[in-house]
Amino acid sequence: MKVFRTAFLLTALTLVLLTIGGAVGGRNGMTIALLFAAVGNFIAYFFSDKIALMSSGAQPVSREELPRLYEVMERLAAKANLPVPKLYVIPEAAPNAFATGRNPSHASVAVTQGLMQLMNDEELEGVIAHELSHVRNYDILISSIAATIAGAITHLAFMGRFAAIFGYGGSRDNDREGGGLTALLMLFLAPFAAMLLQMGLSRQREYAADETGARIIGQPYGLISALQKLGAYNQRIPSNIPQTTSALCIVKPLFGGGSIFSSLFSTHPPLEDRIAALRELTVTRPG
Repeated sequence: MKVFRTAFLLTALTLVLLTIGGAVGGRNGMTIALLFAAVGNFIAYFFSDKIALMSSGAQPVSREELPRLYEVMERLAAKANLPVPKLYVIPEAAPNAFATGRNPSHASVAVTQGLMQLMNDEELEGVIAHELSHVRNYDILISSIAATIAGAITHLAFMGRFAAIFGYGGSRDNDREGGGLTALLMLFLAPFAAMLLQMGLSRQREYAADETGARIIGQPYGLISALQKLGAYNQRIPSNIPQTTSALCIVKPLFGGGSIFSSLFSTHPPLEDRIAALRELTVTRPG
């Protein structure tokens, strides 16, 4: 069911992209839209991890510098039957973590200094299991593709609105029977629809990573406690992680204030909902 939901959301995003391409330039517009997606996905596949690590200020860390992190990571990676990701530390006080990389063999996990200072061993284990779940489920690649398609939709819609204002472009079909009005409406609604689909996909993958992480460990209590602590501290300590990378984080960082709209249109589910789902989860400890 989870795989089906992911496939459905990605398919819906692609259909929106093709529709907006058709609205901008008919069949040629669809071709341009597909090229946008192909180029964007190529960049996302090979470079999104480097961009996320560099933009957040993450620095590689050795076993000698942070043996506690390596011990937890190596133990849980063995449980999950995954290669040990490259490990990074972000020099900031707000506790958080994220995983990135196109597949398990090219994965990286970054944690903040604040997270290492504030989490006890059980909580740290819960956070790392959550991030390894993203790696095992290829969530980083899926999210990068979704973000790329959504970005292409937004750019095409902007181009279409610009063309409409100055009287350029459009297909012949759009000039008949109110097609022009429909196309113009699509140019405004498509980016909003793409944003909703992208956020829905992101929230779904967070729930799935919570569940998979709890199953890797054999109990949800460390992750529950970690999420409670992360929520409390991230409401008080602003983060330097850029907003473009924040969707990868285990909890949404604080960027010096929020609004009702930022809460409604969030890439992360409400923490209380995630915690409630973990409390209801039945987990059998590995033998």
